[in-house]
This record gives sequence, structure tokens and C-alpha cells, in this order.
Amino acid sequence: MFKQYTKEFRRNLQIATPVMLGFLGHVAVGLADSIFVGKLDPINLAAVSLANSAIFFIMAFGIGFSYAITPLVSEAIGAEKHHKLEKILYNGVFLNTILGILMALLSLYIPKILVIADQPPEVIALAVPYVRIVGISLLFVMIFQAYKQFSDGMALTIYPMIATIIANVINVYLSYGMVFGHFGFKKMGIYGAAYGTLIARIVTVIALWIALKYFSKTAVYFKNLGFHLISRPVIRRLLYLGIPSGFQGVFEMGIFAATVWIAGTLGAINQSADQITQQMASMTFMVFLGFGVAATVRIGNQKGRKDFKEMKRIATSIFLQVFLFELLFTAILIIFRHQLPWIFLSKDYNDPIKMAEAYKVYQLSVQLLIIAGLFQISDGFQVVLQGALRGLQDVIYPFFITFIAYWLIGFPMSFYLSKTIGLMGIWYGLLTGLTTSAIMLFFRFRYLSKKLMNN
Repeated sequence: MFKQYTKEFRRNLQIATPVMLGFLGHVAVGLADSIFVGKLDPINLAAVSLANSAIFFIMAFGIGFSYAITPLVSEAIGAEKHHKLEKILYNGVFLNTILGILMALLSLYIPKILVIADQPPEVIALAVPYVRIVGISLLFVMIFQAYKQFSDGMALTIYPMIATIIANVINVYLSYGMVFGHFGFKKMGIYGAAYGTLIARIVTVIALWIALKYFSKTAVYFKNLGFHLISRPVIRRLLYLGIPSGFQGVFEMGIFAATVWIAGTLGAINQSADQITQQMASMTFMVFLGFGVAATVRIGNQKGRKDFKEMKRIATSIFLQVFLFELLFTAILIIFRHQLPWIFLSKDYNDPIKMAEAYKVYQLSVQLLIIAGLFQISDGFQVVLQGALRGLQDVIYPFFITFIAYWLIGFPMSFYLSKTIGLMGIWYGLLTGLTTSAIMLFFRFRYLSKKLMNN
């Protein structure tokens, strides 16, 4: 019975694994910052958390918008309309570049928001200059995303992965050197991490552009790029898919960024514990995102071929495979909850006050990791279901579903419970929002699958 699904596991992983590693690379930039800065003290860790959450709120829209490129590419390939790919690439890069410039400019207003957002003053003082440096990198994130989503749509997921790994090696080297003053760099503390992130994101664009321009399967689409490829129909289609997907990104990823701010109202210690737990949860989330891209690509191909029976079988294989990973991650987060927080903290702070703060952060993190473990099931399914629906180019209903689940249910619950039971309440709200989203998205995909098979 299960063989018809398990035989697809290898192909799913072939597409998903490089995407996972690429997404993990994005997270690794923030993870490296958090680990290095956390060794300074919990206040610096809280500042990185606050700054990155504010930037990520903006970046979430951009990344979601760029997802529109992938289903158009995979559908064109499935329908054997390869002549469309050049226009999809150019118009995707064009729109993403414009959006990246706007996002970088918007980041300039983040410091003003931090000041009025009831955050700890000592955290704001460190976070504001960090934001101004990293905000510039949003332009390069968006250009990278355009090339990445085009590459993913062609199932050439290994190239974004390689570019990201190269950039992250550079980021770790630079951040470590500039935070602590090693390798001949001046000691810059938290701001060394910011410059490391900026440089790493520039490198990802350069590395991926070189890989795609000189790779045989994609080089042909780079030969005649120019304004003559601007296409109103393609731009309209990208905007139709991209704007709702962008808001989905804000609704989904933005709620995690927003809860950092809620945690900040409870103090720097709570904010640091929240940051540690979010970093752990984000690592597993990126694995699920990899399967989400695999779902978009494979379902998009079947949509192009109009083979909806095969589409349903492939989708089921991905859901089953993700479930196995969910069980694994749940076990890891719960079993190793006492060890994981010390990745970000130090047991050797010279200052006894910092040591006491670190142990408070540790105790809170241990409790939160139990909840993070429990919501792996909901988190995995809702991500992959979004990818599956994106492959069908269904973006309007998921737009409303994610808004309802995260911002009408999850966020209000997180906010209310934070005032009654503290930091744990924030994560109970997240768990509720994720579970609601997964259930609603499942019924939406089930409805569309039946409708397509019956037509």
C-alpha cells in the first residue's frame, strides 16, 4: 500500500535537500550572529533578536513575493513551453530588484518604530545601528531570491545551495573575526555580526549568478536578457501570484517576528529565551520549507501536464515523508532541550550578574522547547500544504487562511496569554495558530484535488 508513495521519497529528497540546505544557510546567517553575540552577554543576544525580527518582518513579504516565480517555471516546463522561461526570469529579477530597493529604504524607518514599541532601552541602543547596516542587505536578498526561485522551478536546487554555503562560510569567518577581534579585524561586537551578514548576502548573489549564467541548462536564458523582455502579461501574473504570497509570508513568518516584540515587553531575559527557541524551531522549519518547494515544483509539473491523479499520489508521498521528519524533530527538541540552549549561552561569563541572567534564560528556554517540539507536526504540514497549493497557483484562499489562523487567532492568543501566564503563553498562541492553519489548508487542498480529478 505504502510502496506507491515511498518510491517517490528519493525524488522528493533530490529536489528538497538542496533547498533545505539553502534555506538553512539563510538561517545560519542569523544563527551565527546569535551564537557569537550571545557569547558577549544576554543583552546583546536580545538586541540581535529584536533587530532581526524587525528586518525579517519586511523580508518575509519579499521572500513570499518571490515564490511566484517557481510555479510559473515548473508549469512551463511541465507543459513543454520552454520559450516562456527567459521572460519569466527577466521579469522576476526586474520586479524583485525594484521591491528590494523599496524594502531597503523601508528598513530605514525601523529604528523609529523600535523607540515607540515598548522595548528595553538597553536593547534598543544596540539594535538600532545593527538594523541600519543589515537593512541594506535586503536588496541583495531579493535579487538572490529571483535567481533562486527560477532555479528551483527548474529543479536545479543544488546551485542556490552551493551559493549559500559559500556565502555562509564567509559570513562565519567575518562575523567571528569582527565580533571578537580575531584574524586581524578590529573588535566590533554586535556590529561586526551585522557587517558579516551584509557581505555574505552580497556574495550569495554573485555566486548564484555565476553558477546559473555558466551552467549549460540555464546559460541560454541569460544570453539575451534586457528590457526588450519586459512583458505585461508575465508581470501581471507575477504580481497576481506574488502579492498574496508576499502577504502570506508576512502572516506566517511575521507572527514569529511579532512575538519577539511581545517577548521584549516582558524584558530582555524573556526575549533572549524566545530568540533561542525560535532559532531552534527555524532550523526544522527550513527543512519543511524544502519539502514545500518540492511540492510546488512536482505539483506544478503535473498541473502543466494535466495529470491530476498522479499529482495527488505525489502530494501524498510528500505529506507522508514530511510526517516522518516531524516525528524526528519533535523527539530531538524535547529530548535534548537541556543541552540546546547552551549553544547560544556561555557557562564562563566572568560577570556573576551575566551568569545569573544566562541561567534564567536557560530555564525559560527548556520550557519553550517542549512546546516547539509539539508544534512540529502542525508546522510541517502547513508549510508543505502551502507549497502544494502554490504549485496549483492557488494563492488567494491561502492568503485568507493564513491571515485568519495567525493574526485573528494565533497572535491575539499569544498577546493575551503573555499578559497572564508570561512567555509560555506566547508559544501556546503560536501552536494554536499553526494548528489552525494546517487544518484549513488541508481541507483547501483536498477540495481542489477532488475538483481537478472530477473535471
